[in-house]
Amino acid sequence: MKIVVTATSFRADSTGPAPEQLRQFASQEGAELVFNPHGRPLSEDELIPLLKDGDGYIAGLDFVTKKVIDACNSLRVISRYGVGLDRVDLEAAKAKNIVVCNTPGANAQAAADLTMALMLCVARKIPLLDRKTREGRWVRSTGIELYGKTIGILGLGAVGKAVAKRAQGFSMRVLAYSPHINTYYAKENGIEAVDFDRVITNADVLCLHMPLTTETRNIISGEVMRRMKKGAILINTARGGLIDEQAANELLRSGHLGGLGLDTYETEPPKQSPLFELDTVVLTPHTGAHTDEATAAMAAMSVQNLIDVLSGKPCPYALT
Repeated sequence: MKIVVTATSFRADSTGPAPEQLRQFASQEGAELVFNPHGRPLSEDELIPLLKDGDGYIAGLDFVTKKVIDACNSLRVISRYGVGLDRVDLEAAKAKNIVVCNTPGANAQAAADLTMALMLCVARKIPLLDRKTREGRWVRSTGIELYGKTIGILGLGAVGKAVAKRAQGFSMRVLAYSPHINTYYAKENGIEAVDFDRVITNADVLCLHMPLTTETRNIISGEVMRRMKKGAILINTARGGLIDEQAANELLRSGHLGGLGLDTYETEPPKQSPLFELDTVVLTPHTGAHTDEATAAMAAMSVQNLIDVLSGKPCPYALT
């Protein structure tokens, strides 16, 4: 048996209960453990040599395409270290009877914290002021308050719900749209469940917490951004590809958008971008899930999912 682990936060020298559980399982089964040799998400051509004779796979943000899956001869499970599945070809996995599972909710609190951090950084221009202060420049800059503003949340899953609670702590009015929103949950928790157009046109701060699918790609297009309030802030800690970055750049420069906070990008890592030039933009390197607590939770769930499938047990988070 061979088990491949490519999640960049789960390394050969990782310590803690989940890595130890995986090592014990591998030892009991006489399995070879192979870890990511590059320390970054892997392309399909890098994955194929690792996975073609693998039985189990703990996947990070790698591109698990049909080409990769078709090259696998014995793979039984793809256990995502995280929630997003936009880089895994689910249909190809299903066709080869490969179980795909993920770790829903494991990083929700971490992602919600980063969402609020980006909101505050954009609203008060904190990175810019930090740089100027270090340079010895005593800059006076006027930001905006979050208190009493309206936040629009697209996607009321685990992360969206956690962001809503934090926003309410800032006395923000919370509007939310999700294709399958739980209206009972929204009502009981002081969230206004509204349609897409109302969220877009009423939000002072718009936060994205949706998966990347064919339907949601570029859901925040230039046309949608032009319908947002003048000076509104846009935050994306979900998936790159939800926002048309070129249109966002144009609308930031025109002053229609008041600010942008990104943790995810159309291309990762992002290459040279005109967004890098703007002081109204705050950027982080897809780090929403990178807290001690979240990485431990994702490791625990991804390892247990893998062991369940390889041991022939039901996996509660199986998606195929």
